[in-house]
Amino acid sequence: MKGALGFIGLFLSFLFDATGQFVCEDESDGMGCLSDMFAVYCVQSFKLAMASLNKTDWCVWSKVNSWYSNLSMCTENICDLYFIPWPNRVVEQTFLDIHSLFFKDCPTDELSDPPPAIMFALVITPICLIPVMVSLVVLKTKNGDGNS
Repeated sequence: MKGALGFIGLFLSFLFDATGQFVCEDESDGMGCLSDMFAVYCVQSFKLAMASLNKTDWCVWSKVNSWYSNLSMCTENICDLYFIPWPNRVVEQTFLDIHSLFFKDCPTDELSDPPPAIMFALVITPICLIPVMVSLVVLKTKNGDGNS
């Protein structure tokens, strides 16, 4: 019984914000309520944490990864509390909003070309190997077959 009361207390604590205001404006739409919960309990603390950094540090993963993980855990915990599958469209929209607000100007190096020296080595190696391989084949054919 004590565990059930603790769960109910935790559940009720998620329905009201720090000022005692009811978080969910529209009780008929569970996903709208979920969005409100994310805004009050997850996104707000993430925004405060990001505000403590310079904008230039927003793209440094080592400085934001713990806050980003906390945001993810927060959304997952709220979904678990309401028995809503995670991820879902509200979670995806929350993260899209976060990315468009904080990470849209971050450079992405995954799809960029390698440095010119590496590109040159990757292109010139097969070009140089083709004549060598042809020469080896011709030489081997001449030595193996005395008539050639």
